[in-house]
Amino acid sequence: MTLYEDLKWRGLIQDISDDKLIDKLNNESLTFYIGTDPTADSMHIGHYSSFLISKRLAKYGHKPILLIGGATGLIGDPKPTSERPMISKEEVERNFNGLKKQAEEIFGFEVVNNYDWIKDINVIDFLRDYGKYFNVNYMLAKDKVKSRMESGITYAEFSYMILQALDFMHLYETRGVTLQVAGSDQWGNITSGIELTRKKIGKEVYGMVMPLVTDSNGVKFGKTEGNALWLDKNKTSSYELYQYLINLEDSMIIEYLKKLTFLSRKEIEDLEEKHKANPHLREAHKALAREVITDLHGKDEYEKAIKISDALFSGKVKSLSKSEILMGFKDVPSFSVKEGELLIDVLINNSICQSRREARELLGAGSISINDEKVLDEKMEITKALAIEDEVLVIKRGKKKNYIGLIK
Repeated sequence: MTLYEDLKWRGLIQDISDDKLIDKLNNESLTFYIGTDPTADSMHIGHYSSFLISKRLAKYGHKPILLIGGATGLIGDPKPTSERPMISKEEVERNFNGLKKQAEEIFGFEVVNNYDWIKDINVIDFLRDYGKYFNVNYMLAKDKVKSRMESGITYAEFSYMILQALDFMHLYETRGVTLQVAGSDQWGNITSGIELTRKKIGKEVYGMVMPLVTDSNGVKFGKTEGNALWLDKNKTSSYELYQYLINLEDSMIIEYLKKLTFLSRKEIEDLEEKHKANPHLREAHKALAREVITDLHGKDEYEKAIKISDALFSGKVKSLSKSEILMGFKDVPSFSVKEGELLIDVLINNSICQSRREARELLGAGSISINDEKVLDEKMEITKALAIEDEVLVIKRGKKKNYIGLIK
């Protein structure tokens, strides 16, 4: 299977700027770039689903360059519905440094900053050397601009596509870049770069865009209740990422395996058969979690995520360390407990039970446990001997309600 055929099978090609690109992908060694703006100090899983193309093309002999837009990040790529809030130069620089380190660690390729070549262009040169090559009607026809015409778009945002086009031409001239790869929402910016390079220096460059990775409702991959899943494991733990991946909707899992892993066609088709036969075993989901987490954070982090998950769902909390418990129960209610405090007071004071009567009933029924051990005695005192690492108590009410008590 050629590279282009593999990309098509995986659903990773939505548009290419010229059919000549197919042969170039299959038989030449291209230098290409993919970029993002430093709007945060960590990438999220949506970046991973896009930037993974750099590793995929590199495996076939192409050379990736990752661009983090220190200049374009100060302007903001137009959103379809509203203007992006501007962020300070200091924040952009801080975010750039965070993303550069992360991109080098995860993807392992050269990282460049468009601030380096845009910062010294004065406004006269910008208008004469670049603005003159852009027809306003051409710019107005671009989808991102068109979608904002009713609500309004600032001149700064309107000029964003010129800056990105300038990047493409600059990277062609300085690093031999002949291809820009991006998500489909960047098609208008990419074609602007192709046009600028052709008009200004008479050279031909190419563009390729991938479909945005979404769920079955069209929501971008990695968006959970409005929160991003960060690639920084200190912001989103490997366990949290594992839980997200293992619980993805069944109807999309094979598509995600194609787009987000390097598993072969045969391996994915085998998983598809297993998934159809026994979806409850979630073998396809587990394979996705293994491949993504191992690629991002390494085998040890994947195994840690498995360990925490298995322990929490099989009543083996005591096998975990304090840090693993806090990771696994990151979003459950937590509170401080004094050593010597009576259990029944802990239950009432921290709203685990609403009254002494309810607490006694639940204790009598064996519905309260501490670190997976059922507790029946309402007069039991809280001691460090009960806790994990002398500090952590996982208090469970029934089968699903968990609370974390920290002995102080």
